[in-house]
Amino acid sequence: MARAETSAHPGLIRGIGLLQATSTNMLNMIGIGPFITLPIMIATMGGPHALIGWIVGALISLCDGLVWAELGAAMPGSGGPYLYLQQAYGPNRWGRLMSFLYIWQTIFIAPLSIASGAVGFALYTKYFWPTMTAWETKLLAAGLCLFVTALLYRDIRSVGRVSVALWIVVMLTVGWVVISGLRHFEWRLVLDLPPEAFRLSREFLMGLGGATLIAMYSYGGYFNVCLFGGEVKDPGSTIPRSIILAILAVAALYITMSVTILGVIPWREAMRSSSIVSDFIARLYGPWAGSLVTGLILWASLGSIFAILLGYSRVPYAAAVEGRFFAPFARLHPTKRFPAFSLVMVGLLSAAACWFTLDAIIKALLVIQIVIQYIAQIAAVVMLRHFRPDIARPFRMWLYPVPVLIAFLGWMYILVSSGLPFILAGLGLLVLGTGAYLWRAYRKREWPFASKPAEEVSLHP
Repeated sequence: MARAETSAHPGLIRGIGLLQATSTNMLNMIGIGPFITLPIMIATMGGPHALIGWIVGALISLCDGLVWAELGAAMPGSGGPYLYLQQAYGPNRWGRLMSFLYIWQTIFIAPLSIASGAVGFALYTKYFWPTMTAWETKLLAAGLCLFVTALLYRDIRSVGRVSVALWIVVMLTVGWVVISGLRHFEWRLVLDLPPEAFRLSREFLMGLGGATLIAMYSYGGYFNVCLFGGEVKDPGSTIPRSIILAILAVAALYITMSVTILGVIPWREAMRSSSIVSDFIARLYGPWAGSLVTGLILWASLGSIFAILLGYSRVPYAAAVEGRFFAPFARLHPTKRFPAFSLVMVGLLSAAACWFTLDAIIKALLVIQIVIQYIAQIAAVVMLRHFRPDIARPFRMWLYPVPVLIAFLGWMYILVSSGLPFILAGLGLLVLGTGAYLWRAYRKREWPFASKPAEEVSLHP
């Protein structure tokens, strides 16, 4: 069985190993998210039992991560899902539409994803600058996006070294919070549940769905390595291992950190905090410690923005190299060989996206991806197994098809819990994207308007 030829471009350097790949995934996951979402989760369900959302989210992430791992190992090229959807649905037929829709959604979700970290960064900065106005918050977030764009304007090997350095600081920060909480932990605070906390009802299910949605935002990023798979060493092994290791490690950290915080700060007080971790550390060690951990959290947020921009800047590049997107996005830096034009454009759009509220950004991010990408990608694994046995799979998910079914049901549960306005917005974006593809295909006389269907592209010599 042949290996899929999906390296995307011979000019890219495979310079990312397992440590760098795992650290980049974890940086993407542990940004500002877990430091600002705990109060939101508690408020969603009205008690500490909202922490169940972390467990449900971890299960969905692991099952969906196995989907990404199988696809990423089989087709390790820059662009990730762009390649997976294209090949699964037929490179010259439905795959054209599906891959176009992925690029279409990336135009919206990449800036929103990066902006969510930047806005969270700016909001946490209020711990140092309480009088910061809404206008100043947005300006700070936009400026941060531009700063990270400049930081990433370098070759991939030095990017890998920066990722590891950022990851070390993130791990030290989370470790400090966890150890401090364990030393001052009180179970009675965690078990202070409201009456009928676990009574099965529509309110409980919708509340758990909302908590899981917030958890999935914080878990999001375990797939980041797939977006620059063309720059990963030994991708058949490195991609699956880095995804699984990142999910297991981050889930353990999130659950432990949340439980220890609620074992120190009563949940009714915690859900009203805008800087829960800073308040937690300040209570234990004093104001100086609160200021120090706030600085470390801001560093973690910076690392997340760094990792997200690194991955998403490669997606339009991969499409442009194949002639499926605007040609300027295919430009590599003349000496450092990274997608310079794509990086700068995504960075600028991210700065513009910082003018939305954080709550709207989080919900829009997940809904758009569920409607346009995640469900189609789950189906892609099944289709490739049945219709493309010629593609070698260095990694096959365990217990297939159970993870596929759990991931599908999990994403549908989160979608229903997000609210009708966001669902309609996601569906509207899907319809607009389909219309944009058909308009472009008609102008270029491509499928389904081509006079004669093109031959399917072979993935092997």
